[in-house]
Amino acid sequence: MKWKISSGIMVAMLAAGVAWAKDDTLSQARATFKPVPATPPVLKNNPASPAKIELGKMLFFDPRLSASNLISCNTCHNVGLGGVDIQETSTGHGWQKGPRNAPTVLNAVYNLAQFWDGRAKDLEAQAKGPVQASVEMNNKPERVVETLKSIPGYQPIFKKAFPREKDPISFDNMARAIEVFEATLITPDSRFDSYLKGNRKALAANEQEGLKLFMAKGCSACHNGVNIGGSGYFPFGVKESPSADVRPTEDIGRLKVTNTSTDKYVFKSPSLRNIELTPPYFHSGKVWKLSDAVKVMGSAQLGISLNDDEAGKIVAFLKTLNGKQPKVTYPIMPPNSDTTPKPMLQ
Repeated sequence: MKWKISSGIMVAMLAAGVAWAKDDTLSQARATFKPVPATPPVLKNNPASPAKIELGKMLFFDPRLSASNLISCNTCHNVGLGGVDIQETSTGHGWQKGPRNAPTVLNAVYNLAQFWDGRAKDLEAQAKGPVQASVEMNNKPERVVETLKSIPGYQPIFKKAFPREKDPISFDNMARAIEVFEATLITPDSRFDSYLKGNRKALAANEQEGLKLFMAKGCSACHNGVNIGGSGYFPFGVKESPSADVRPTEDIGRLKVTNTSTDKYVFKSPSLRNIELTPPYFHSGKVWKLSDAVKVMGSAQLGISLNDDEAGKIVAFLKTLNGKQPKVTYPIMPPNSDTTPKPMLQ
């Protein structure tokens, strides 16, 4: 039996199809975002190996990289807390407070650069910064090397990680090992990733509505790609300057890195992966509620006032970005020797 369809009905069906295509949230999302890959990326000029990753994990957790022997990379980038320390700004050497909120280490390998102002080109460069910063670990490269060389157990581990080097214990190799470990700290398999892969049921109705709002209102202009952020630099206060506590006037952002006047108050857009797990928000760490952060971004960046319903739906969507958290077994680090430098607490 053949069915005859009138031209009028056909036109209506085609129009409905076009309307459906325009409202195909999944297609729009796929064009804007990408799932977190199941395996870590291959690092340029720093190939990973099991030995190097294991060394990097030990160094990431070893507080002896700090002058006080109290502060490790994990202190401020706690892998059990979404890769952050849940403080406005981190507490460093001598109980000093750092100038900015600690970004998450999770999925940081997918950022175009590291730190809020992008001053470190990659995770290797980033690993060197806090070790030397006076308000963080307050150490010096030569003292770090002296410490590591004084610990007999580290010598064969470095040799296994860097087998072609005659003297493998160096400040650069410390950073390279930490980089390959940090590159493994990825969080795939979020519900949003499942949605991007075609499972429309992975998101509830209000979460899909939040996703639509996130794209329609313009949030995805800065927060896109694999990391849903971390891929560009943008002024904080495009349409409206945030309050001085949220955007401290003395923190001039990327201007300090580039010395370019147009970079005043410019920052790298943060990744929104696992954002529910990483309060407080913004480089100042002054906003603790995710819904409040969403509203600040609406007014400051988009020049719009999001109501409670809209902000709530966007927050519902953002909570679907929590991925599978990395399970890291705390390493047993080799003990000191009699020649290991003593802690410096002052």
